[in-house]
Amino acid sequence: MELEEYGKRLSSPYLKKAMRIHSDVRKFMADFLKEQRGFIEIPPVIISAITDPLNHPTTKSQIEVYGYTYELTKSMIFHKQIAMHTLDKIFSFSPNIRLEPTKRKNTGRHLIEFTQIDVEQKNASREDVMDLAEDLVIYTIEKILEKDADILESVGRVLKVPSKPFRKITYTEAVKKYGKDFETKLSKEATEPFWLIDIELLEREFYDREDPSRPGILLDMDLIYPEGFGEASSGGEREYELDQIYKRISKKGQTPEQFKWYIEFAKKFGLIPSAGFGIGIERFVRFVMGAKDVKDVTLFPKAPGEYYPI
Repeated sequence: MELEEYGKRLSSPYLKKAMRIHSDVRKFMADFLKEQRGFIEIPPVIISAITDPLNHPTTKSQIEVYGYTYELTKSMIFHKQIAMHTLDKIFSFSPNIRLEPTKRKNTGRHLIEFTQIDVEQKNASREDVMDLAEDLVIYTIEKILEKDADILESVGRVLKVPSKPFRKITYTEAVKKYGKDFETKLSKEATEPFWLIDIELLEREFYDREDPSRPGILLDMDLIYPEGFGEASSGGEREYELDQIYKRISKKGQTPEQFKWYIEFAKKFGLIPSAGFGIGIERFVRFVMGAKDVKDVTLFPKAPGEYYPI
């Protein structure tokens, strides 16, 4: 994008409205977690010796500092687990860097730099955090409808408060009915957010907890937006037993050395059972406004394969 075009974009009325929604979404989410559920906000981690390996390929994003190699944060998953030694309920507005393949440029959902609200709760089950996420989404949408009805009306967005509990569909059911592209098809036909649960073990990272009573099935979940807006959130229970972590790392074709400091911490101090999730803020704003592309509701977007001068 040329600088002149970029400058005109920054003064567009639509982007100004999107920024108001951004600001209010962050406020309402934080208010709900702190004032109604007793969560404590922690600062985000920007660089670390380890970060989320993710289950899909991204280009490494590293920097050299004082002779040491640091990763730019892809998600705060490991830090959330470790933070359970200090606090019982936490959240953070975490900037993430994920250098996605260029083929994801036109999905309307992907940015290589974005923010998610990362939430974690000690000794919580998957069902506990699913219930929490539903309440968080419902509360935030209700507040947006109260405060920003003028914005939604001006952009022609008809937004309704979802009904609770959200519908659930298992990974096996989804694949059987729709094939590997099930998420897109399910999202397009849905009229309210829904959960995708019980994902197969190798489809996710090693830190998602395997169901002790159902080998090969994870106690995790994805929240999917309706109307074709796609994935909203990912989360679940965490692996905390070191022998299981070793097994899971091996099954993913990885090595403990890749997660050295996380493993060393777990060996010395242990990991505490927890569950949590992350919700992408830009994707949430896109859904609220009914925007075609997440770039349209982002002040300084960075899409895969595209260059922006600022």
